[in-house]
Amino acid sequence: MVDFSKNYFELFGLPVGFRIDRAALSSRYRDLQRVVHPDRYANASDQERRLSLQQATLVNEAFETLKDPVRRARYLLSLNGIDEDDSQQTTRDAAFLMEQMELREALAEAPQQADPHAEVDGLMRRIDDMIKSLVAQMAMQFETGTPEQLEAARESVRKMQFLNKLHAEAEALEAELEENL
Repeated sequence: MVDFSKNYFELFGLPVGFRIDRAALSSRYRDLQRVVHPDRYANASDQERRLSLQQATLVNEAFETLKDPVRRARYLLSLNGIDEDDSQQTTRDAAFLMEQMELREALAEAPQQADPHAEVDGLMRRIDDMIKSLVAQMAMQFETGTPEQLEAARESVRKMQFLNKLHAEAEALEAELEENL
């Protein structure tokens, strides 16, 4: 059974850190699901079924958190005593915010371009490159783990939230353009 007192990394038998072995995470997830999945407890007592459901929920939440870079970073920050204050969800990096405005304008203008599909594709590649760069930065920030680096990681998380939202908007526009073909 699952030990509810363990953090997500301990639950999956992984070292606490931003860089994770995704194959080991997936393998351990499947192993844990085989043990706690509610279907295995269909004929068990109400208490055993409830416990199984709670454990499966914990395993699913832990897996979803660890596999997603932003959620993993936020979780690591919380393990280090740094909780994100929802009122402070924006970055203080003016150059980054200006770049976001420019990307949003380009995305809004993409449907009017000669080749809107190529325009959106180019914007998505640019956003993907920015996301990859931030993920690499966060890995180094968490590896160092100093208070200054953890604060920088917190800032990186804020930027990632902008980029993920922008990427989702670009995907939605891409789907809309496909529908209109």
